Amino acid sequence: MSVLLLCVTILTGCADPVVQGLPSAPQYVSPVAPVAEKLNPYQIQVGDVLEIKLLLNPELEEQVTVRPDGMVSTAVAQNVPAFGRTPEELQADLNERYKKHLSEPNLAVIVKNFAPTRIYVLGEVNSPGEYISVGPNLTLLQALARAGGLKNSALTEQIMILRRGSADNPEIYAASYDNATSGLQPGADVRLAAYDVVYVPKTTIADAYVNYEQYIQQFMRPAMGLSLGYQLNPS
Repeated sequence: MSVLLLCVTILTGCADPVVQGLPSAPQYVSPVAPVAEKLNPYQIQVGDVLEIKLLLNPELEEQVTVRPDGMVSTAVAQNVPAFGRTPEELQADLNERYKKHLSEPNLAVIVKNFAPTRIYVLGEVNSPGEYISVGPNLTLLQALARAGGLKNSALTEQIMILRRGSADNPEIYAASYDNATSGLQPGADVRLAAYDVVYVPKTTIADAYVNYEQYIQQFMRPAMGLSLGYQLNPS
């Protein structure tokens, strides 16, 4: 009876959620995502190529790449923080620095090339690894899809997101695949940040099965066979 209850519980937990009241997908229209009224300003990333333009001093124009330490250096200003700032913020900083050498810098910062975003997916997915994208950062579901989807052994309710915060300090967040795919909490499909590490742990049942394979099938059975052989053929 207990085995039957266990099987029913497992099958019930694996069933796809049925959500009532969701609007039907639009028909006979072009699938165009709605335009947001106001997007967050772009923040400069490591690897971005920036063009420094000077209206009155074109001989000082140049292109610089944001270094791994988040800094940029030009012919006039050295080691200027760029990572995490908007182009306008960096532009204001450089204008102040250039005023030490030019009376009217009229400097502009233009993002010439955007660095690709890198996301890492580990754990109970079919294709763990590094995934690179250009454009908006991937969401949790998009990253898991890139990684080939979840294994049956995945603990879908306790996915961890490791993120490097200020001063490179690690921060850990919890995410739920079930909430994101149930239709009840669309916001649970969180958007990832560059260099996030998504880790999908195993269920306790999967851990128990691994232990069973390692310690019973691989160790206990051969040992039992040797013991039985010794009893049948004593020396």
